[in-house]
Amino acid sequence: MHSRGFFAESALLPDGWARDVLFEIDATGAFAAVGTGREPGDAVRLSGPAVPGMPNLHSHAFQRAMAGLTERVGQGGADDSFWTWRQVMYGFVGDLTPDEVQTIATQLYVEMVKAGYTSVGEFHYLHHDPDGRLYDDPAEMSERIVAAATIAGIGLTHLPVLYRYGGFGGKEPATGQRRFLHDADAYARLLETLQQRHGADPQFRLGIAPHSLRAVTPDLLRAGIAALDSIDATAPIHIHISEQMREVEECIAWAQRRPIEYLYDEFDAGARWCLVHATHMTDDERRRMAASKAIAGLCPTTEANLGDGIFPAIEYLAEDGVFGVGSDSHISVSPVEELRWLEYGQRLIRQRRNRLAVAQGGSAASGSASGSVGAALWRGALAGGAQALGRRIGAFATGHRADIVVLDGDHPLLVGKDGDLLLDGLVFAGNESLVRDVMIGGRWRVRDRFHEAEAGARARYQQWLRARLGDNAARGAAV
Repeated sequence: MHSRGFFAESALLPDGWARDVLFEIDATGAFAAVGTGREPGDAVRLSGPAVPGMPNLHSHAFQRAMAGLTERVGQGGADDSFWTWRQVMYGFVGDLTPDEVQTIATQLYVEMVKAGYTSVGEFHYLHHDPDGRLYDDPAEMSERIVAAATIAGIGLTHLPVLYRYGGFGGKEPATGQRRFLHDADAYARLLETLQQRHGADPQFRLGIAPHSLRAVTPDLLRAGIAALDSIDATAPIHIHISEQMREVEECIAWAQRRPIEYLYDEFDAGARWCLVHATHMTDDERRRMAASKAIAGLCPTTEANLGDGIFPAIEYLAEDGVFGVGSDSHISVSPVEELRWLEYGQRLIRQRRNRLAVAQGGSAASGSASGSVGAALWRGALAGGAQALGRRIGAFATGHRADIVVLDGDHPLLVGKDGDLLLDGLVFAGNESLVRDVMIGGRWRVRDRFHEAEAGARARYQQWLRARLGDNAARGAAV
């Protein structure tokens, strides 16, 4: 099979930084070979140090259009919270059309790629029309997500959400949830349709996302897993869990157990599972989760924005727990900011510095022999994010997708830095983007900071959002 060569003077390999790295990429967009200490020959020279692209393991694409629109005291008054934010979100999503969803997602995914995310897990729960009816194509909204990912060039793990109920124990859903709902049979048909249409695409992976224990009954969750297993018994399963204390309290009232405790008692939640947020855990729940090798799907900027709380990362990593990061509601679209705030949250509650590079035995520590916090975070999130998305990504290794982020080594924030100091500079030195070029699946998507699709995506998004905000202003609405 024909391959193409690319040469990096410096690149982050699975066992550490290496010099004079030659990448050979085959026609499918995967690495055919990765060698060190090589001569460039006629290979294309990369314009700076190379790191694997970051997986974004948790995304609700349409929420990007809400960023900055919910930062006023709302109907909750002084008690404004996640739950009052959720009601605003339901109002925003209530009338979005398929065209609008694709417009938002395309703009978002272009932003992700420019920031160094090269794959995304789309936790997709907007399925039906505004009245909750099926579109003529029941997969219409999922197809718009696939189309947006294709335009932006980002790898996609598509996670259709299984959502049927409005609370623990099969409580009937609210009006604002009607666009999300499936029964077991309709959900299985959706999965089958998406796999038939896109399963052969190396840039696509299908998984499932039971929304939360409050949105599915145990029997419905088992049916969703069985539907996925009939297609691919190794495919990823993502679930929101223990994000808010109210959720924990309601779960205890329903099952006399906390959410993570209940999940591990009733289901085999192992390495194919991603437990999103998992903010509020007992010590026993945390130990069970770490031992299971399920991924903690952490979204620090969204968790801070919504007032969720702070994940017990130091203890979790000390128990060899696995983690990855996502941008979730997209009030920030930056892997750097997610990782920075993951560390900063731990510093604030401990009143000490450099916490996640010294967690003994954990995923972050094992990836940073130098003691570098930036390296520990980047490497840990690469591994956990790749596991969560169920794709061969996140590493410069033969057979993995050729996803390369080229940093601007001449930028004042990186100049003179080498090895893990580059990653410390990337994560902690400032807020300017330090990404120069991005290749995904062997194809350049960003060259010299410009994405091939950004002009068109931005123009469509700007036109739509100006109209949307103008209409809302005329009605006196918040969003």
